[in-house]
Parts: sequence; C-alpha cells; structure tokens
Amino acid sequence: MNWADVWDAMFGGLPYYGQILDLVWNSVVAGAVLGLVGGLIGVFVIQRDMAFAVHGISELSFAGAAAFLLIGLDVVTGSIVGSLIAAALIGLLGARARDRNSIIGVLMPFGLGLGILFLSLYSGRSANRFSLLTGQIVSVQSDQLSWLIGIGALVLLGLLLIWRPLRFDSLDPQAAGARGVPTTAVSLGFMLLLGLIVAVAVHIIGALLVMALLVTPAAAAMRIASGALSVPVLSALFGFVSAVGGILLAIAGTLPVSPYITTISFVIYLVCRVVGARRGRVVRKRGA
Repeated sequence: MNWADVWDAMFGGLPYYGQILDLVWNSVVAGAVLGLVGGLIGVFVIQRDMAFAVHGISELSFAGAAAFLLIGLDVVTGSIVGSLIAAALIGLLGARARDRNSIIGVLMPFGLGLGILFLSLYSGRSANRFSLLTGQIVSVQSDQLSWLIGIGALVLLGLLLIWRPLRFDSLDPQAAGARGVPTTAVSLGFMLLLGLIVAVAVHIIGALLVMALLVTPAAAAMRIASGALSVPVLSALFGFVSAVGGILLAIAGTLPVSPYITTISFVIYLVCRVVGARRGRVVRKRGA
C-alpha cells in the first residue's frame, strides 16, 4: 500500500460527499442521539466506577445481536435483549464492586465466545458480521432509526427521572442509603438504562469500542469541570462531537467509522487532560 492508496481510503469519496451523506443520514442522526445520551450517562459510569461494566454489557449485546442475525431476526432487538440480560445480572448480583468485577469478568468471555460462535455459523454477508464488532455507518436502516431514537429518548427520560437520587447514590452511597434512597432500585434502574444505550452504541461504533462514547467523553469533561451542570453538559457535547464528527469524516472515504470516532474522542480527552493539568498548576502557584 502506498500513500495514494491511503489518501483514496480516507478521502476518495469527497467528490460524491453530498450523495453519500444522504445515504447515511440515518446513521448521523443515530450517532447524534448516541453521543448526547451516551455522554450524559457516562458521567454516572465514571462516578460509579463502572467503565468495566460497559464493556461487559457490550459483549452480551454483541452475542444477542449475533444470535438474532443468525436466525434472521432484527439485530437491534437482539442487541437490546443481550444488553438487558447482562445489565440485570450485573445490577442484581454485583452490589459490591468486587462482586461486580468478577461477574463482569465471567460474562465478558462468555458473551464474546457466544457471539463468535453465532457469527461463525452465519452464512450471510461478511460485512454484517464485521459491523457488529467495529461499527458500520450504513448499518442503520430507516426502520431501525425510530427504534434507536426511541431508545435514546427512553434512556434520557429515565435519567432525568432518577437524576437526583442517582447522583446522590453515585457520590456517596452510604449516606444515600442512610437518607432513605432506594439504592438497590436506583442501581438496577441505572444498569438497565446503561444496557439500552449500549445496545444503541453497538450499531454505531461496534461492540469492541463502545467505551469511546460512553466513558471517554465523561472522563474528558471531568478533567476540566467539576460542577453538577457543567460536567454533564460538556460530556454530552464531547460525545456528540465525537460521534457526529467521526461519521462525517468517515464517509469521505472507505474506512470504518470506529477509528474516526475513537480518535476524535481520544484527542478531546488529551486536550482536556493538558488543560486540566495546566489549570491545576496555575491554582497551585496562586496558592503558594
């Protein structure tokens, strides 16, 4: 491969950019919803130290999508079923962090193994199999878009309904329990919402890279902000820019969408980390 091939892979579609954008507009909309909602829920993922859980849920979501693909049913429904099963198991059995991590460690290889088995038995187009792992910008069809938007809206509504008790439980679970917050119900509700948004993420960025939109934007926002409002707003903004920006860049060539999304998300995190470090040094100097 030479530089001409690389240029063609990255920008070969520029002369037809408008036509391609029309073809993948469903994915742009779905990516925008995922970036916004994923950024918001990612704040609680970081606060509750559940980044590992995101990856565990994605593996079961991948297995569910692969199973439904094998039997000829809708893969979105399959990924939702797999995600909800994983989220419920982690939420019910993993009350303590040590138990939760061990359960996730058991579920991850099991889900990945099942998914690989189902994909090995699938005799259809190889692009369908590959997209479940790494994402595919043309994978969101018109009949699936309403499902994905509906799931995103449901997750957003659920977050708004439990926002205050969830935030209290995330920052100080002992005090929340002492004040009468139903911590078990809140935790289970959060896990189910997380499972739903992971199912959406699998169809945009793939099962292997969901943390780029559900963890990294929130981690970046927390590097430069600490307010109860500023962190979620920045996290949602970073998620939106990563998802939509990645898709808009990807359609200029023939490469998968996932490298663009993960790269934008990572660059945002690096910039925020540098800005946060410099700000911290300035504060320390003023204090001295």
